[in-house]
Amino acid sequence: MLDLELLQTLVCVVDERSFTRAGERVHRTQSTVSQQIRKLEERVGRPLLLRDRTGTQITPTAQGELLTNYARRLLALAQEAEDVFASEGAVLPVRVGVPEDFDARRMSALLSGFSAQQPGLRLATISGMSTDLKHKLAQGELDLALVKRSPGEGECLAAWPETLVWVQGQGFALPPGEPIPLALFPQGCVYRQRALRGLDKARRRWRQAFGSHSLTGIQAAVASGLAISVLPTTALLPEHRLCEGLPELAPTELALVAASGAVLTAPQRALVDHLQQALSV
Repeated sequence: MLDLELLQTLVCVVDERSFTRAGERVHRTQSTVSQQIRKLEERVGRPLLLRDRTGTQITPTAQGELLTNYARRLLALAQEAEDVFASEGAVLPVRVGVPEDFDARRMSALLSGFSAQQPGLRLATISGMSTDLKHKLAQGELDLALVKRSPGEGECLAAWPETLVWVQGQGFALPPGEPIPLALFPQGCVYRQRALRGLDKARRRWRQAFGSHSLTGIQAAVASGLAISVLPTTALLPEHRLCEGLPELAPTELALVAASGAVLTAPQRALVDHLQQALSV
Protein backbone atom coordinates (compact mmCIF):
# COMPACT_ATOMS: atom_id res chain seq x y z
CA MET A 1 0.00 0.00 0.00
CA LEU A 2 1.13 3.55 -0.63
CA ASP A 3 2.55 5.37 2.38
CA LEU A 4 0.63 8.57 3.14
CA GLU A 5 3.77 10.20 4.53
CA LEU A 6 5.57 9.64 1.23
CA LEU A 7 2.56 10.94 -0.69
CA GLN A 8 2.50 14.09 1.44
CA THR A 9 6.16 14.68 0.63
CA LEU A 10 5.46 14.24 -3.10
CA VAL A 11 2.63 16.78 -2.98
CA CYS A 12 4.85 19.31 -1.20
CA VAL A 13 7.70 18.87 -3.70
CA VAL A 14 5.33 19.29 -6.65
CA ASP A 15 3.77 22.37 -5.05
CA GLU A 16 7.07 23.98 -4.12
CA ARG A 17 9.11 22.76 -7.12
CA SER A 18 11.98 22.35 -4.67
CA PHE A 19 13.26 19.65 -2.28
CA THR A 20 14.51 22.32 0.10
CA ARG A 21 11.24 24.23 0.39
CA ALA A 22 9.28 20.97 0.54
CA GLY A 23 11.50 19.87 3.42
CA GLU A 24 10.65 23.04 5.30
CA ARG A 25 6.95 22.27 4.97
CA VAL A 26 7.24 18.69 6.22
CA HIS A 27 10.02 19.50 8.74
CA ARG A 28 12.63 17.26 7.15
CA THR A 29 16.04 17.78 5.60
CA GLN A 30 16.53 18.00 1.85
CA SER A 31 18.31 14.63 1.82
CA THR A 32 15.44 12.98 3.69
CA VAL A 33 12.94 14.41 1.19
CA SER A 34 15.04 13.08 -1.70
CA GLN A 35 15.19 9.65 -0.06
CA GLN A 36 11.43 9.59 0.40
CA ILE A 37 10.83 10.45 -3.25
CA ARG A 38 13.26 7.71 -4.36
CA LYS A 39 11.44 5.25 -2.10
CA LEU A 40 8.11 6.23 -3.60
CA GLU A 41 9.50 5.91 -7.14
CA GLU A 42 10.75 2.43 -6.31
CA ARG A 43 7.33 1.54 -4.92
CA VAL A 44 5.43 2.56 -8.08
CA GLY A 45 8.20 1.62 -10.50
CA ARG A 46 8.10 4.94 -12.36
CA PRO A 47 10.11 8.19 -12.30
CA LEU A 48 7.98 10.88 -10.67
CA LEU A 49 10.11 14.05 -10.80
CA LEU A 50 12.50 15.75 -13.22
CA ARG A 51 15.25 18.33 -12.48
CA ASP A 52 16.22 21.17 -14.79
CA ARG A 53 19.83 21.60 -15.95
CA THR A 54 20.72 23.63 -12.87
CA GLY A 55 19.27 20.95 -10.59
CA THR A 56 17.23 23.52 -8.69
CA GLN A 57 13.84 23.49 -10.43
CA ILE A 58 11.73 20.36 -10.00
CA THR A 59 8.82 19.39 -12.25
CA PRO A 60 6.65 16.25 -12.13
CA THR A 61 6.65 13.69 -14.92
CA ALA A 62 3.31 12.67 -16.40
CA GLN A 63 3.25 9.75 -13.94
CA GLY A 64 4.24 12.11 -11.13
CA GLU A 65 1.39 14.47 -11.97
CA LEU A 66 -1.07 11.57 -12.00
CA LEU A 67 0.13 10.20 -8.67
CA THR A 68 0.05 13.70 -7.15
CA ASN A 69 -3.64 14.00 -8.06
CA TYR A 70 -4.36 10.69 -6.34
CA ALA A 71 -2.20 11.73 -3.39
CA ARG A 72 -4.20 14.91 -2.81
CA ARG A 73 -7.44 12.93 -2.69
CA LEU A 74 -6.02 10.24 -0.39
CA LEU A 75 -4.55 12.82 1.99
CA ALA A 76 -7.81 14.78 2.07
CA LEU A 77 -9.77 11.62 2.86
CA ALA A 78 -7.30 10.65 5.59
CA GLN A 79 -7.58 14.12 7.13
CA GLU A 80 -11.36 13.91 6.96
CA ALA A 81 -11.35 10.58 8.82
CA GLU A 82 -8.97 11.97 11.42
CA ASP A 83 -11.16 15.04 11.97
CA VAL A 84 -14.28 12.90 12.40
CA PHE A 85 -12.76 10.75 15.12
CA ALA A 86 -10.98 13.64 16.80
CA SER A 87 -14.28 15.01 18.05
CA GLU A 88 -16.74 12.83 19.94
CA GLY A 89 -20.14 12.77 18.31
CA ALA A 90 -18.86 14.30 15.06
CA VAL A 91 -20.73 13.35 11.90
CA LEU A 92 -19.48 12.62 8.43
CA PRO A 93 -19.66 15.59 6.08
CA VAL A 94 -22.24 15.83 3.35
CA ARG A 95 -20.29 16.13 0.11
CA VAL A 96 -22.20 18.11 -2.47
CA GLY A 97 -21.25 19.29 -5.95
CA VAL A 98 -22.60 22.54 -7.38
CA PRO A 99 -22.37 23.65 -11.01
CA GLU A 100 -19.76 26.18 -12.04
CA ASP A 101 -22.33 27.88 -14.27
CA PHE A 102 -24.70 28.70 -11.40
CA ASP A 103 -25.06 31.99 -9.54
CA ALA A 104 -22.26 31.60 -6.95
CA ARG A 105 -23.74 34.18 -4.57
CA ARG A 106 -27.16 32.53 -4.60
CA MET A 107 -25.74 29.05 -4.11
CA SER A 108 -23.47 30.20 -1.27
CA ALA A 109 -26.48 31.75 0.46
CA LEU A 110 -28.47 28.53 0.10
CA LEU A 111 -25.70 26.38 1.53
CA SER A 112 -24.80 28.76 4.35
CA GLY A 113 -28.47 28.87 5.30
CA PHE A 114 -28.52 25.10 5.53
CA SER A 115 -25.34 25.06 7.66
CA ALA A 116 -26.90 27.57 10.06
CA GLN A 117 -29.91 25.29 10.49
CA GLN A 118 -27.71 22.23 11.02
CA PRO A 119 -24.87 23.29 13.38
CA GLY A 120 -23.76 19.71 14.00
CA LEU A 121 -23.36 18.95 10.29
CA ARG A 122 -20.41 19.71 8.05
CA LEU A 123 -20.78 20.54 4.37
CA ALA A 124 -17.98 19.80 1.91
CA THR A 125 -18.79 21.62 -1.33
CA ILE A 126 -17.09 21.21 -4.70
CA SER A 127 -17.77 23.45 -7.69
CA GLY A 128 -17.30 22.23 -11.23
CA MET A 129 -18.81 21.60 -14.65
CA SER A 130 -21.83 19.31 -14.59
CA THR A 131 -20.02 16.58 -16.54
CA ASP A 132 -17.22 16.53 -13.95
CA LEU A 133 -19.68 16.50 -11.05
CA LYS A 134 -21.52 13.50 -12.49
CA HIS A 135 -18.20 11.67 -12.85
CA LYS A 136 -17.24 12.44 -9.23
CA LEU A 137 -20.67 11.23 -8.11
CA ALA A 138 -20.21 7.94 -9.97
CA GLN A 139 -16.73 7.53 -8.44
CA GLY A 140 -18.08 7.98 -4.91
CA GLU A 141 -16.37 11.34 -4.38
CA LEU A 142 -19.69 13.16 -3.89
CA ASP A 143 -22.93 12.29 -2.09
CA LEU A 144 -25.17 14.71 -3.99
CA ALA A 145 -24.76 16.98 -6.99
CA LEU A 146 -26.71 19.76 -8.67
CA VAL A 147 -26.20 19.44 -12.42
CA LYS A 148 -27.39 21.23 -15.56
CA ARG A 149 -28.87 18.84 -18.12
CA SER A 150 -31.62 18.19 -20.69
CA PRO A 151 -35.06 17.78 -19.08
CA GLY A 152 -35.77 14.24 -17.89
CA GLU A 153 -32.22 13.01 -18.54
CA GLY A 154 -32.19 10.18 -16.02
CA GLU A 155 -33.37 9.81 -12.45
CA CYS A 156 -33.13 12.65 -9.97
CA LEU A 157 -34.28 13.66 -6.49
CA ALA A 158 -35.68 16.98 -7.71
CA ALA A 159 -35.53 19.16 -10.81
CA TRP A 160 -36.18 22.79 -11.69
CA PRO A 161 -36.80 23.88 -15.30
CA GLU A 162 -34.64 26.54 -16.94
CA THR A 163 -35.61 28.76 -19.86
CA LEU A 164 -32.65 29.62 -22.07
CA VAL A 165 -32.32 32.81 -24.10
CA TRP A 166 -29.82 34.46 -26.41
CA VAL A 167 -28.36 37.47 -24.62
CA GLN A 168 -26.15 40.41 -25.62
CA GLY A 169 -24.85 43.65 -24.15
CA GLN A 170 -26.83 46.87 -24.36
CA GLY A 171 -24.57 48.40 -27.03
CA PHE A 172 -23.73 45.25 -28.98
CA ALA A 173 -24.14 45.37 -32.77
CA LEU A 174 -23.11 42.55 -35.09
CA PRO A 175 -21.46 43.79 -38.32
CA PRO A 176 -23.31 42.40 -41.37
CA GLY A 177 -21.77 39.25 -42.80
CA GLU A 178 -19.47 38.63 -39.82
CA PRO A 179 -19.51 35.36 -37.82
CA ILE A 180 -21.42 35.64 -34.55
CA PRO A 181 -18.93 36.12 -31.65
CA LEU A 182 -19.83 33.77 -28.81
CA ALA A 183 -18.98 33.65 -25.11
CA LEU A 184 -18.98 29.93 -24.34
CA PHE A 185 -18.61 27.57 -21.42
CA PRO A 186 -16.25 24.57 -21.94
CA GLN A 187 -17.06 21.36 -23.78
CA GLY A 188 -19.78 19.35 -22.04
CA CYS A 189 -21.81 22.35 -20.90
CA VAL A 190 -25.46 22.04 -21.97
CA TYR A 191 -25.66 25.81 -22.64
CA ARG A 192 -22.76 25.52 -25.08
CA GLN A 193 -24.42 22.55 -26.77
CA ARG A 194 -27.70 24.42 -27.18
CA ALA A 195 -25.97 27.45 -28.69
CA LEU A 196 -23.80 25.60 -31.21
CA ARG A 197 -26.44 23.12 -32.31
CA GLY A 198 -28.92 25.92 -32.89
CA LEU A 199 -26.51 27.99 -34.97
CA ASP A 200 -25.18 25.03 -36.95
CA LYS A 201 -28.71 23.86 -37.73
CA ALA A 202 -29.64 27.36 -38.88
CA ARG A 203 -26.41 27.54 -40.93
CA ARG A 204 -25.28 30.65 -39.07
CA ARG A 205 -21.53 31.24 -38.92
CA TRP A 206 -20.00 31.69 -35.46
CA ARG A 207 -16.65 32.02 -33.69
CA GLN A 208 -15.64 31.70 -30.07
CA ALA A 209 -14.69 35.17 -28.84
CA PHE A 210 -14.50 34.30 -25.15
CA GLY A 211 -14.39 31.11 -23.08
CA SER A 212 -14.74 30.57 -19.35
CA HIS A 213 -15.79 28.02 -16.71
CA SER A 214 -17.28 30.87 -14.69
CA LEU A 215 -20.81 32.21 -15.04
CA THR A 216 -19.50 35.59 -13.84
CA GLY A 217 -16.95 35.61 -16.66
CA ILE A 218 -19.56 34.82 -19.32
CA GLN A 219 -21.92 37.45 -17.92
CA ALA A 220 -19.17 40.07 -17.97
CA ALA A 221 -18.11 39.22 -21.53
CA VAL A 222 -21.69 39.66 -22.71
CA ALA A 223 -22.26 42.87 -20.74
CA SER A 224 -19.10 44.43 -22.19
CA GLY A 225 -20.23 43.79 -25.77
CA LEU A 226 -17.41 41.35 -26.46
CA ALA A 227 -19.75 38.52 -27.43
CA ILE A 228 -23.25 37.10 -27.15
CA SER A 229 -24.16 33.92 -25.29
CA VAL A 230 -26.88 31.53 -24.16
CA LEU A 231 -27.94 31.89 -20.53
CA PRO A 232 -30.93 30.95 -18.39
CA THR A 233 -33.29 33.82 -17.67
CA THR A 234 -32.31 33.64 -13.99
CA ALA A 235 -28.73 34.65 -14.92
CA LEU A 236 -29.54 37.84 -16.84
CA LEU A 237 -28.06 41.13 -15.62
CA PRO A 238 -29.44 44.67 -15.99
CA GLU A 239 -26.70 45.31 -18.58
CA HIS A 240 -28.03 42.47 -20.76
CA ARG A 241 -30.77 42.47 -23.35
CA LEU A 242 -32.29 39.68 -25.42
CA CYS A 243 -31.03 38.96 -28.93
CA GLU A 244 -33.47 38.79 -31.81
CA GLY A 245 -33.43 36.67 -34.94
CA LEU A 246 -31.44 33.74 -33.52
CA PRO A 247 -32.54 30.07 -33.36
CA GLU A 248 -35.04 28.96 -30.73
CA LEU A 249 -33.44 27.18 -27.78
CA ALA A 250 -34.68 24.01 -26.13
CA PRO A 251 -35.08 24.25 -22.33
CA THR A 252 -32.75 22.72 -19.78
CA GLU A 253 -33.11 21.85 -16.12
CA LEU A 254 -31.20 22.02 -12.85
CA ALA A 255 -31.37 18.54 -11.33
CA LEU A 256 -30.40 17.29 -7.89
CA VAL A 257 -28.96 13.80 -8.26
CA ALA A 258 -27.41 11.11 -6.09
CA ALA A 259 -25.30 8.11 -7.00
CA SER A 260 -27.25 5.28 -8.61
CA GLY A 261 -28.81 3.05 -5.95
CA ALA A 262 -27.57 5.24 -3.08
CA VAL A 263 -29.53 5.22 0.19
CA LEU A 264 -29.49 8.74 1.63
CA THR A 265 -28.44 9.32 5.20
CA ALA A 266 -30.47 11.62 7.46
CA PRO A 267 -28.09 14.59 6.89
CA GLN A 268 -28.14 14.04 3.13
CA ARG A 269 -31.94 13.87 3.15
CA ALA A 270 -32.04 17.09 5.19
CA LEU A 271 -29.97 18.87 2.52
CA VAL A 272 -32.23 17.52 -0.23
CA ASP A 273 -35.29 18.88 1.58
CA HIS A 274 -33.60 22.25 2.11
CA LEU A 275 -32.62 22.62 -1.56
CA GLN A 276 -36.05 21.50 -2.76
CA GLN A 277 -37.68 24.20 -0.70
CA ALA A 278 -35.15 26.96 -1.40
CA LEU A 279 -34.84 26.45 -5.16
CA SER A 280 -38.59 26.15 -5.67
CA VAL A 281 -39.12 29.73 -4.45
